[in-house]
Amino acid sequence: MTTNKKFIVLSDGSIYEGIGFGSDDEVLGEIVFNTSMTGYQEMLTDPSYRGQILVSTYPMIGNYGVTDQFNESNKVQVKCYVVRDLCEDPFHYSNNKNLNEFLKENGIPGIHSVDTRALTRKIRKFGSKMAIITNNPNIENALIKIDEFGAYEGTNYVDQVSVKNIQRYEIKNNNFEIALIDFGVKKNIVRLLNSRGCNVEVYPWNYNFNKLDLKKFDGIVMSPGPGDPKTLLNDLSGIKKCIESLPTLGICLGHQIIAHIYGGETFKLLFGHRGGNQPVKELESGRVYPTSQNHGYAVSDKNFPYELDITHMNINDDTVSGLKHKNKPIISIQYHSEACPGPVDSEYVFDNFIELVKKEK
Repeated sequence: MTTNKKFIVLSDGSIYEGIGFGSDDEVLGEIVFNTSMTGYQEMLTDPSYRGQILVSTYPMIGNYGVTDQFNESNKVQVKCYVVRDLCEDPFHYSNNKNLNEFLKENGIPGIHSVDTRALTRKIRKFGSKMAIITNNPNIENALIKIDEFGAYEGTNYVDQVSVKNIQRYEIKNNNFEIALIDFGVKKNIVRLLNSRGCNVEVYPWNYNFNKLDLKKFDGIVMSPGPGDPKTLLNDLSGIKKCIESLPTLGICLGHQIIAHIYGGETFKLLFGHRGGNQPVKELESGRVYPTSQNHGYAVSDKNFPYELDITHMNINDDTVSGLKHKNKPIISIQYHSEACPGPVDSEYVFDNFIELVKKEK
């Protein structure tokens, strides 16, 4: 493993030093942090991290290695992985490579021995920023590159992670046909739907949904995904037609798109919600669930659409975490009920969706 110095330069000119691992590429992206103690492989392969430099707040990373079965997509999605202590000699019964090897074979740089505590405090106080990972500590040169690269908000990252062609996942003992709109779907969403008796047909985000054969399906799932939902709002008429015809579940970005369809707004959070212990309150029951979350935008409760009701709230900052349509079988959540990584307490959301499907079938 290389021992070359690397530097993280933020758009405000602050600089953090560490040691490189993985590939030796220079990269730029929005820098964010995740507070989960485990699940680094699932995080690295989560399409919702596309275009971002990920910082783990938990100090020891890599201790159980990497196993292909834990990938949530077909490749590493982050721009760079920033850690405090990198374990070079992992142990796990299913481990077949270490984190350094995993990043290197995916062409992704990492940087360890970074003061991630100070870096996280910076992001928490001043917000997520654009940053560059570089071998050159020249701040002036780094800031020029960051300025030329542009802001995270203006890029459609969904187009980079969504499938290009329709894909189908069938099971033998199936009861339902589900159309899944892929804004950046994780593998566990398909697994959980399959385990509940659903054949799943995955569609590209920009498919002409006005042409979707609705008679073929029993329900719609709108997946999570990366970036600002406002980059996806050119024409939602086809998706609106689908979700008003069939029971629908929206997850994370899918939840935000549903809000926009009915005239709602989204806004950028200061530093986002990323971790496996975000407390969410179900308003009807008063019950609080620990949830897995990974998003930098949220649905605004200002000028809220008449057709929708708020069903869940984030306890930490009172942001909207769940919606339902007043008259149609449409539900959505801001958190990741599929976890991977994180607690599985909210898998019940998939059961609720299946109940909606059964009632309407």
